[in-house]
Amino acid sequence: MHSLSRYFTFLVFAGLATTYAPLIQAEIGELPAAQTANMQPRNYGEKVGNKALNAVANLTTGVLEIPKNIINTTNKSNIFYGVVGGLFKGLLNTAGRLGVGIADLVTFPLPTKAIAQPAYIWDDFDVDTHYGPVFRLDQSRETAPVAVQAVNLPIAAPAVIAPRPSAIDNSKQYRQETNQKLDTLFKKEMKK
Repeated sequence: MHSLSRYFTFLVFAGLATTYAPLIQAEIGELPAAQTANMQPRNYGEKVGNKALNAVANLTTGVLEIPKNIINTTNKSNIFYGVVGGLFKGLLNTAGRLGVGIADLVTFPLPTKAIAQPAYIWDDFDVDTHYGPVFRLDQSRETAPVAVQAVNLPIAAPAVIAPRPSAIDNSKQYRQETNQKLDTLFKKEMKK
């Protein structure tokens, strides 16, 4: 059993390293901008590594569904319903995330799409978690990076903006007319 857990741990970390090595290289600046424009998983190793990472993230952060749902339910309604209803909703989504994490962890060699949406709890924190189709294969194809070519455009001269005429202030006249109307109304009502 111990060797099985070692093997499994090795596979998880190998998948994580395979998936996120290009992202780390992009942050450091080792990859050109054209290659970092579309960093979606493209090959089998990246898809499987992304699924393993998603499974581990769902298992470890599933408990955060409770405060997320309390906050979101409170923002949509009142504090009492937010705490009580959000707690129950959070417990259900925690169980859902844990179940999705276990299912993804057991089936991580199959490159499927994420079941829980948003895929990670910190993505779109104000959006309620929902669950999509189960075991839908990720059939996105490997695409070649888009080549970016620099284009030299002529620099236009700055536009000349004419000064705006100053605004006419009629507030004194309007105040005077309003005061006169109020005075006549007041006198009329007082005579009754």
